[in-house]
Amino acid sequence: MALVVYGHLFSSYTQKVLIALYENGTPFEFRTIAPDEPENTNEWLARWPLAKFPLLVDGGRDVAETSIIIEYLQLKHPGPVRLLPADPMAALEVRFMDRFFDLHVMNAAQHAVDGALSGVPTKREEGMALAVEKLERAYGWLEGKLAGRTWACGEDFTMADCAAAPFLFYADWTHLISDAYPTVRAYRTRLLARPSVVRAVDDARPYRSYFPLGAPDRD
Repeated sequence: MALVVYGHLFSSYTQKVLIALYENGTPFEFRTIAPDEPENTNEWLARWPLAKFPLLVDGGRDVAETSIIIEYLQLKHPGPVRLLPADPMAALEVRFMDRFFDLHVMNAAQHAVDGALSGVPTKREEGMALAVEKLERAYGWLEGKLAGRTWACGEDFTMADCAAAPFLFYADWTHLISDAYPTVRAYRTRLLARPSVVRAVDDARPYRSYFPLGAPDRD
């Protein structure tokens, strides 16, 4: 039975898992969670009532949470690209950077998105202000951390880069990575040139009007 992924192509967290799958050419079936596909939504909620996507289904096993999904894929459906190093200390660095992009980049940008979705002008302003504050702090830290590195943890593309690609993609739409952070800007450019990331971005292109802050005419 083929792997099944429930999610949405415009979702940054879904893209994180899709990038991992594309990196290794792992076959899977994608089922979109959307109002016009209620059967997918019903199946997804029956399997994971916490209502978060993506969700990976492998036969009788349901696997939730993006980092766990990627580690599961490496254990059960390994491919040529090892997204988590065999060395425990190197793997710990990958997990740390993965969490950094999740907690301090994507979550920061989400403040602005949630504020815009509220439809309340004051909440939109407050959400954007908080996002800018947090993203500036994250960009500044990353500028030093990424110095001399091709990818998030060195010369190998890992799970951390699967996270960084969609998270920095949308973060830059939320609060532009300025010229004050040339290393971060260059890293984002490299990510967007990676074939697996190109595919994820192109998959999501039809849904850009969904971005509540207004998708920029670039990328």
